[in-house]
Amino acid sequence: MRSRLRLLPGWPLTVFLLLPVLVAALALIAALVFSAPSAAAAATPQPGVAPAAGAPPLGLPAATGLLVQVSGAVVKPGLYRVAKGDRVYAAIAAAGGLAADADPDKLPAMAARLKDGEQVKVPARKTPGAAARSSSATVDLNSATLDELESVPGISPELAAAALDYRTQFGGFASSRELVTVLGMSEADYLLVKKYVHI
Repeated sequence: MRSRLRLLPGWPLTVFLLLPVLVAALALIAALVFSAPSAAAAATPQPGVAPAAGAPPLGLPAATGLLVQVSGAVVKPGLYRVAKGDRVYAAIAAAGGLAADADPDKLPAMAARLKDGEQVKVPARKTPGAAARSSSATVDLNSATLDELESVPGISPELAAAALDYRTQFGGFASSRELVTVLGMSEADYLLVKKYVHI
């Protein structure tokens, strides 16, 4: 015996009222399901795509640590970034180490901790010529050798040779001022030279 499906009276009105609610619910579920992967994809950087202008490069940390300047008798003087807590020797090592003319007796405190913005100065050794020039001894313009004249600050090799030629031709200098009036030395150089020469 067949059973007949009986519909409640007024069912077309019920379906008519529930249908928009059902369609809206399905549309909302579909929107949530399909928008989640696209949002995740947007958040993940795509390979080969450059970051926006002004953004930090992907995968590179921001600059950290201390910025110090290393100058004087080092292989590569300049600005270097070192880690917080590093010592002076680390800054000198970053600059390539000590140069050949570094004075081992006047080095900065190698174990001192560095501060941001600090300048590390490495003194150079004084050459024997510089030590002689700094002493009270002066050079006789009329008897000095070419090497002795060239060691005087302010006297170039050309001017030293010209001084020897002048001595040979005219018998010597009557005054150190003749370096300016006869040989054409500048007043600025003469102010330096006259401390180290005599007649």
